[in-house]
Amino acid sequence: MSTNTLFEEITIGQSASLSTALTQDILDAFVKVSGDCNPAHTDPSYAASTPLKAVVGHGIWTASIISRILGTTFPGPGTIYLGQTLKFKRPVYLGDEITGTVTVSQKDEKGKVWLETMVTNQKGETVLEGEAVILAPTSRYGLPG
Repeated sequence: MSTNTLFEEITIGQSASLSTALTQDILDAFVKVSGDCNPAHTDPSYAASTPLKAVVGHGIWTASIISRILGTTFPGPGTIYLGQTLKFKRPVYLGDEITGTVTVSQKDEKGKVWLETMVTNQKGETVLEGEAVILAPTSRYGLPG
């Protein structure tokens, strides 16, 4: 069982990362869940005519890896997401492996934590960057597995 990291255990500079790949199944599921069926994400012929030249993943799907880290890994269960800035730097294509990283930059006495957020692709190129603000957990909780 993995457990969360409590507010008092979090230190400036502490970080966590997680990786995942964009597959057709994931893209199809995200289209279905979000309702965003923009042809840049769904139609290879259309996408080939755009400046990106191929189907790309949704930027918000890319950003969701940050939410996944915060809610399941670090700090983990019990984290409350208060805000997020996002700067999309590069597209994520089908088959790309992305790695999200969160790094603690600041915390206050009221339980708020600021984290630098970055997502890179398998080439080490930054595809997304920003900052998250959270309320860190104050009680222990674990996830099975």
